Amino acid sequence: SRIMAETGAAAVKLEGGQAMAETIAFLSQRGIPVMAHVGLTPQAVNALGGYGARGRSQEEHAKIISDGKAVQEAGAFAVVAEGVVEPIAVALTQSLEIPVIGIGASAQCDGQVLVTEDMLGMFERVPRFVKRYEDLASVISKAAETYAGEVRSRAFPTADQTYQPK
Repeated sequence: SRIMAETGAAAVKLEGGQAMAETIAFLSQRGIPVMAHVGLTPQAVNALGGYGARGRSQEEHAKIISDGKAVQEAGAFAVVAEGVVEPIAVALTQSLEIPVIGIGASAQCDGQVLVTEDMLGMFERVPRFVKRYEDLASVISKAAETYAGEVRSRAFPTADQTYQPK
């Protein structure tokens, strides 16, 4: 489609299950690949009671499974399951034909995703489901302190970083 060609996007990701099924179908039928997103949906987190695992009640469990089936039927090529309890991740993965990509949803999903800034340790707050692979906040802070100190002492820039007339 034109929008995909002009933006260079490979797909779009839409948060919401049954409520977004009609939109997913509309886009999919027009050649726009859609990845759906169910469970904890950050764009609606305040309306849904804040952060925290989804699917602890039978009603919520059933809704998330129903959402997964609805987005698959609508034409989504994959679904992100975020912040759901493990039994939901297992049920989604076993009942859907499309890949289920987990974020805070257990190792039982078909794949995993993490926010780059979280896994690289760029923020103090660490969500429960995140494994930090590095502590870049410390590295960045140290580099900024060194830079600021060199600027104050006039050690930076040196002649090597300064343009001179020819």
